[in-house]
Order: sequence, then C-alpha cells, then structure tokens
Amino acid sequence: MSNQSKTLEIVAPDKAITLTVKLTDKVYYSVDFKGKNVLWYTPLSMTLANGKVLGSHPVIKKTHRKNIDNKIKTVWGIRNEVIEKYQELTLEMEGNYSLVFRVYNDGVAYRFRTNFSKRIKVKAEEVAYRFLKNEELLAHVVGDFQTSYEKLYTSYKIADIVEAEFISLPLLVKQAQAKIVIAEADVYDYPGMYIKRIGNNNRFDMQGLFPAYPTKTELGGICQFNNKVTERADYIAETVGKRDFPWRLMVIAEEDKELADSDLVYKLSRPCAIETDWIKPGKVAWDWFNDWNLTGVDFETGVNNRTYEYYIDFAAANNLEYVVLDEGWSDVFDLLLQKPTIDVPHLVAYGKKRGVDIVLWAVWHTIDRQMEAALDQFVDWGVKGVKVDFIDRDDQYAINFYERIARETAKRKLLINIHGCSKPTGLHRMYPNVINYEGVRGNEYNKFDKDETPDHNVNLVYTRMVVGPMDYTPGSMRNSTKDKFFTDYSNPISHGTRCHQLGMYVVYYSPMQMLCDAPTAYEKYPDILAFLGDVPAVWDETIALDGIIGEYVIIARRKGQDWYIGALTNWTEREVNIDFSFLKTKIYKATIFLDGVNANRHAEDYQVKKQEISNATLLNIVLKSGGGAAIQLKET
Repeated sequence: MSNQSKTLEIVAPDKAITLTVKLTDKVYYSVDFKGKNVLWYTPLSMTLANGKVLGSHPVIKKTHRKNIDNKIKTVWGIRNEVIEKYQELTLEMEGNYSLVFRVYNDGVAYRFRTNFSKRIKVKAEEVAYRFLKNEELLAHVVGDFQTSYEKLYTSYKIADIVEAEFISLPLLVKQAQAKIVIAEADVYDYPGMYIKRIGNNNRFDMQGLFPAYPTKTELGGICQFNNKVTERADYIAETVGKRDFPWRLMVIAEEDKELADSDLVYKLSRPCAIETDWIKPGKVAWDWFNDWNLTGVDFETGVNNRTYEYYIDFAAANNLEYVVLDEGWSDVFDLLLQKPTIDVPHLVAYGKKRGVDIVLWAVWHTIDRQMEAALDQFVDWGVKGVKVDFIDRDDQYAINFYERIARETAKRKLLINIHGCSKPTGLHRMYPNVINYEGVRGNEYNKFDKDETPDHNVNLVYTRMVVGPMDYTPGSMRNSTKDKFFTDYSNPISHGTRCHQLGMYVVYYSPMQMLCDAPTAYEKYPDILAFLGDVPAVWDETIALDGIIGEYVIIARRKGQDWYIGALTNWTEREVNIDFSFLKTKIYKATIFLDGVNANRHAEDYQVKKQEISNATLLNIVLKSGGGAAIQLKET
C-alpha cells in the first residue's frame, strides 16, 4: 500500500502529549505538548551491514494499538508502586521489522523491533532531535567514548555545541513550554547512545551517536584500571535478528520539579527476572573518601583488619547494613590474592556477629577475566556484594558486561554496585541486585578538584538522577563556604554547608547509600549520627514539592509511616516555604536540621529544631549560600 504523506497519531492518557508519525520516503515523528510543538518532525532509521535500511521507503503492513493501565510493584525504588499508563502504536512494516511508539502522561518513546531469522550487524542507527528554536541545554559533554561519565553539566545553546563535541545522556532541553530530558532505556546487547549537533546548518538539530564495536583493547588509564579500546569495527553491534532494540525516550515536564520525580526509564525497562527476597538495600560505611583516617584510636589506621573492625563496630552501632572494602584489600589484578594486612573471612565473620555485611571492590577487567572464580570465592567467604569499577565505556561489549555481572552475581545472591559506568538504562529493574550506579561526578571529586559545587549538586537532580539511582556518596563533615574552599586528598572538604550534605540523604535516590566520611568524624555529632542511622535508602512514596533547575530542589519521601524532606540550594541564599498539605491529618514530631545563622561564614554551622507538624503547617526556612535542610517526621 502507498504511504505517501501517511499520518498516524497517538495521544497520552491525560491528553497533554500528542505524538504524530508521518511516512513519506522516510519515517518521521513529532511531539506536541499542550498544543505546542516541542519536537519537530524527526527522522528515524536503522542501517544494517548488508545495506538494508529499516525506515527507508516504508510500507505499513498492519497497525496495532493498545491502551495500558497498570501498576508495577517495585522491589525497591522511590515508590513501592509505579503507575503505568500509556497508549501504544505498533507499525508492522514490510521488510521484517516494526516500529513501536508509546505516549505516557510524562513522556514519549519509540523503538525498533526486528524479526530476522539470522544474526544481524547494525552499521548505524539514525536517531535525531530537531527543534524549531535555539533551545538551552544542560549537557554532560564528553570528548571520547572512553570516559569516566563524571563531567559537570554545562549550560549551552544548541548552536554553541561544536561539531567535535558530543554529549553523554541524559540531556536536558529547556523550552518555554516544557522541560525535556532525552535518554534511553532497555539497552541490552547494543551500545549506549550519545548526542551531537548536526553540522553547521540553519536549523537546531542534534543526532544520536554510537560507539562502534571494539575489536582491540589494551590496559591503560589510572593505574591501568581501564581496558581501553584501540581499534573498532565498522559496525556498532552484532546481535540476534529477532529482538527489541533500545527505547529512545523523552521525559516531558511542564514544571521543573516533575523531573525530580520521574520513573519513565523504569517503566520502559524489562520486568524483574530473578528472585528478590534476599535483596537488602541499605547504608554503607565507606573508607576511600576519608582515606581510612580515624582519629583518637590506639592503632595505626589503613587497609588492615583493625581499621575495618572499627568500621564494622561503627556500622553496627548506627543501623548501617554494610561496610565496603574499597581499593587495596586485594591485588587489583588478581582477586584471589588478599593483601597480607587483610583477612576477608575474618572480617565477614566479625561483621556477621554484629549484623553488618561486607562489600568488596574490584577493577572491572579483573573481574571480567576472573568472574566465576572470584564470585565463587566471595560467596565462600560470605561476602554480600561487589563494587565493580572503571568500566568507563558503554560500547556493546561493555553493555554486555553490565548484564553479565548482574546475571552472575544474581545467581550467587550477591549485590552489585556498578561504578565507573555510564548512566542507568533500567538494568536494575530486570536485576534488582544491581543496587546502585555511579555515572556521576560525586563527592569524591572534592578530594582533588574545586568544581564540585552546590550548583552542580542541584543540577544532578534534574539531569542524571532522572534516569535512575545515583551513588554520589554524600555525608562530608568538613564543609566550606564559596570563598574558602581548598582541596585536601586525605582530609577532604566539601563545597556548601553541613546541611547541604544532610539534605542529600533524602534528595538523592541511592539504594546503597554511602556515609563517605570517617566514623570518628560522625561520632562527634550524635544528633547527625542519629539522623543518618534512621534515614532510609529506599522509599514507599516520593513527592517533589518544589524546585527550579539549577537553583534549588525540595523533595519529600516516605518509608512506612515516617516522612523525610530534603532541600538543596545553589550558592544563592534563599527563603523557601515547605507546604505539608501532602500529609494525612495526623500530627508528626519533626526533627529539623537547618543551616546555622552563621553558615554563610562557617559552613559547618547548623541547628536542630524540634516541633510538631501537621498537614496545615507551612514552614518557612532559610537555605544559606550552598545550603540545605533535612527533616525527619515521626507520627506522635
């Protein structure tokens, strides 16, 4: 049948978003939000190595529509139940492929689906974003496919991006009528996507960019922790011919705060594939940020049993589920060789008596090479989790490693915290033992850089955190005002106030949440330690209360009957009002951590207030420069 200028349309359940598919000699789609265009007609196609182009001169064989209204029970998350409502349009095309489009109340997505009997090589995928104006971006710009994914988010106009630069997802597009986060979901056996500007033209167009399949690698980078690609193939993926390809998605929000409460990536990901009753999110006493610097103890601290016994005792006394043994417990290139100062089985047994479990750190190419032997050894020792680091790639091989380590650890009932990695794309829904991801410029940069500012910390909520959990590692107890910051690798200090760090424990979603500072640093502050012992790592309900991109954010989260509210601001001091009308009619006892009156002069100044709060309360608080707040509500 002829498809000349054929047009099809699907509309979100709440009618706010309309996606229009137009077929000429190519396939295009456009997106309108509340009657205004937010994405102009944008082409899509996939080129196979045999020269076949899926999407070229398209001919529809059949169309299928469905309306979904569902609830997803989460294993863990920012809520215990995710509402899933969408309209779906599937175009079954001549040439053994289909295009699937979905429209949710909070965004849109599409994907290719192929039905070939033999394996295929994908040479290229055309993904484009065409805008009618020179929109403002908040972009994570990288210069190489081998990257730490730990860059700052920077403000650009589309026209300002030079052709040599490309952007790691997620990408925030700030329009007058809507805020859009470009991302992807359900990425399996396929490379991750980047964005670049298309040439020097008179339009404001960007396109997807994919790392080609790696054919040669060599060890390199910091301490040779990276497996660096030195040669690539002329295709991006070789894969099975009958499959679903990754979702290309856009989160669409009218108000900035809605981005802080998104679960679109989760909704577009594969359902849970494993038993989950053994999976235990929690908080972690971490060693590396504070350089094992305990004070006032009667032994020499460092990577040794006595130091980790102290960390375990601290965790047990303060309701922390885990202690991580970071770099140094083993030969980094042979995980079967413990250092002579460390006895992992002893520390596991020591922790077990106190209700604290052990997580071990590993370089990715070491565990990739030794996976079965190393993981079996960890199980024999009684270890409960692995922190794998320095992948720093998301080509097809690296993406397959993410899934492989998730699958193999799940078989052995081990948690996996993926560091040195690209952004989440939903692997943690299929394998909830993937308990956290890095893919963020986190607190550790305060050890050696001056760019880890409160502005950056606020921006993360509207960018990186939109796509999934984020291991930022908060909790620094040495804090600095804007004009007095300095770096100290062994005794790091953080930009912003003490309460800015405390607010992160509510604002930042992190199912394996770190306490980055030394146990003896927290022990000086019993009130803070009591809060950190109580604050959950996962949640039953989340409400984004207020916020403006780049300026501030306020989020409320509930676990059981208790509510927690976190607030962060950039370097601008501001007054904010917290409206508690979301509460039920019960009276709550509130413990409120606020920036101290003198926090603009001394960032460690904080105050703790106690008061009763109900759903009629409107609480006015001052967030000092680089400040924050943390509130704990318990039923009376």
